[in-house]
Amino acid sequence: MQKLKIHFLGAAGTVTGSKFLIETSEKNILIDCGMFQGLKELREKNWEYLPIEVSEIDVVLLTHGHLDHTGYLPRLVKQGFRGKIIGTAPTLAITKIILLDSAKIHEEEAEKANEEGYSKHKPAEPFYSVEEAEVTLGFFQAEEKDQWIQLSENIKYRFRYNGHIIGATFIELEIFGKTFVFSGDIGREEDLLLFPPEKPEKADYLFMESTYGNKLHPQESVSDKLVELINKTIHNRGNLIIPSFAVERLQTLMFLLWKLYNEKRIPNIPIFIDSPMGNNVLSVFQNFPDWHKLPMKDFNAMNNRMNIITSYKETWETIDNPQPKVVIAGSGMVTGGRVLTYLKQLIDKTNTTVLLVGYQAEGTRGRQLLEGAYELKFFGKYYPVKAEIHHIESLSAHADQQGLLDWTSDIKNAPEEVFLIHGEPTAQDAFRVKLKDTYGWNVTIPKLYDIKEITV
Repeated sequence: MQKLKIHFLGAAGTVTGSKFLIETSEKNILIDCGMFQGLKELREKNWEYLPIEVSEIDVVLLTHGHLDHTGYLPRLVKQGFRGKIIGTAPTLAITKIILLDSAKIHEEEAEKANEEGYSKHKPAEPFYSVEEAEVTLGFFQAEEKDQWIQLSENIKYRFRYNGHIIGATFIELEIFGKTFVFSGDIGREEDLLLFPPEKPEKADYLFMESTYGNKLHPQESVSDKLVELINKTIHNRGNLIIPSFAVERLQTLMFLLWKLYNEKRIPNIPIFIDSPMGNNVLSVFQNFPDWHKLPMKDFNAMNNRMNIITSYKETWETIDNPQPKVVIAGSGMVTGGRVLTYLKQLIDKTNTTVLLVGYQAEGTRGRQLLEGAYELKFFGKYYPVKAEIHHIESLSAHADQQGLLDWTSDIKNAPEEVFLIHGEPTAQDAFRVKLKDTYGWNVTIPKLYDIKEITV
């Protein structure tokens, strides 16, 4: 008989901040190590030390590279972690890009806050520096998917393909004969760039995301919407600004726009890609062709059709350029990145259109725009919103409620317990009821910092 402890250190009762510690007599394993995003009260938790002994964590296993699954890693190292950080090769490539980009933004924001004096902290400090991010990369170790890897005498794990973003996996752990499955973020069956997610066949304890646990993705045509908004932008001699996540969403939008141009459904409107991180992610697609379904000739043709911005000077030249254009810029929830520079200059113009493409977490500027905010705050100042705001939900890289149910459909046994994570309370409760009605499973919704003891 062995006693295990599961610590819910993030993504419990909320979508972001993914961190789950499994304490065992042989190894202490952290699944994911993400930052909280969205509401201020959640973001402030990023600055708190974790309520565990960080130096006793032996290994971190990453489901995928997104910031809310990896963005806390440099802080973990700063607090004394000295083990291995393990993921698939594309996941670690994405994580490297995201951590270095995030560190640069933290440094720039702290510098700007100190110059302009709008932070209550004197001096404002970056959440972590580029140097701290680079130190973290030294702990990375890549492993193949589909192979069982022994961590200790009674513990092994494997990564399995999960769609969502390039490199993403769910994780199966065998611990003292019991199977623990961490879903990570589950991708969609019909994805333009990625293969369908694989499915677990067994789970004694299932830790499952529930971001869209209460929703079905609308059956809207993204292509038709893009055609309509581009024609309107040309007619109004304005700008179509698309805040986009740099990983997956950006590449999907590029692919869609390239296809529409090839099919002669949109005219030769200039399309600017302003996301240094997004540009780097394109190289991950190039380096790992087996992880996606876009032929390299199409991939290269798509890149050649776009104007890829590589400097801040070009950002300003694009803003000053009076011709109608499409600008895709990070970040997807309008929380930071280059898109803020465009919106600061253009959100108060009636011929500007902003197209939000995907999930907008509580407390983000993207959610505020979605809910009809009449002004937005950038860098300590308010700007009136006169732009038209549109939203496409069906580009989400997350499975909807039906997709989540499908993902569980191959599990042959009834899990001893299912823990719903990565969701807002209404989505989680709806999905809890759905799982119970569909399978009769024992479903729990853990709260942040809950500790669950399991005997195996």
